[in-house]
Amino acid sequence: MTASRYGPRVFRIMGVVNVTPDSFSDGGDFLDRDAAIRHGLRLASEGADLLDVGGESTRPGADPVTEREERHRVIGVIEGIRAQNPAVRISIDTSKAAVAAAALDAGADYVNDVTALRGDPEMAALVAERGVDVCLMHMLGTPRTMQAEARYGDVVDDVRAFLAERIEAAVAAGIALERIEVDPGIGFAKTLEHNLDLLCRLRELTALERPIVLGTSRKSFLGRITGRETAERVPGTLATVVMGLERGARVFRVHDVAPARDALLVAAATLLRMPASAPSSVSNPART
Repeated sequence: MTASRYGPRVFRIMGVVNVTPDSFSDGGDFLDRDAAIRHGLRLASEGADLLDVGGESTRPGADPVTEREERHRVIGVIEGIRAQNPAVRISIDTSKAAVAAAALDAGADYVNDVTALRGDPEMAALVAERGVDVCLMHMLGTPRTMQAEARYGDVVDDVRAFLAERIEAAVAAGIALERIEVDPGIGFAKTLEHNLDLLCRLRELTALERPIVLGTSRKSFLGRITGRETAERVPGTLATVVMGLERGARVFRVHDVAPARDALLVAAATLLRMPASAPSSVSNPART
């Protein structure tokens, strides 16, 4: 991969490593431990700053997975990636504190919790004790029920209020504010119109003063707009990440790292005018 002369990077890419049989986009592709490790290493080589390893699907209608099974799926993958690439950061995508603890022990250093610390009463204390970064995502209900709960007064205002409350709760639990990132939960308890409203008005969420994580990759609302099947939604995904960068998002959770990296580099170099000689005006460095 040729290095870009433009920097410093004002964005981070979170590459998706689904170790599941039923994720909406790549379910079953990387259920095998060695295949998942190879996939994660490839995403890192393509420019992923962070690998988000998950063992339980959160697609609409997904059934829950036992703690034992989720741990079995992810721990060996995290250990394998960490052994072969000590530099890449690894996120554990889970709402179970016991799974998160085992993942942190195995080499992860970031917790991506779709329940925003509401799913397991021990999760907030674990994140605080370990001093790791955490992503708090907006979702109503559970993956199994969430689409039936997609009712809002004003979706942007409601998502912002929810995330503000979860930030406050996390800080009250002892989590350092600078360790918190937020995700509006595109596709989670959202209709097509809700998703489009959030993307259109994403900049309003910067009032939370926390880095915004955007996860639009290959999602069904893109198929609703374009008529494309899941694997064909990369161009639509790239449109959303470029718009997201312009509207204040700084972390992008994607399946297709290489094209997302290129799109974001070009967008940052033009929209944000951040050549190498200029200091960054965006306070969102990648922690190591």
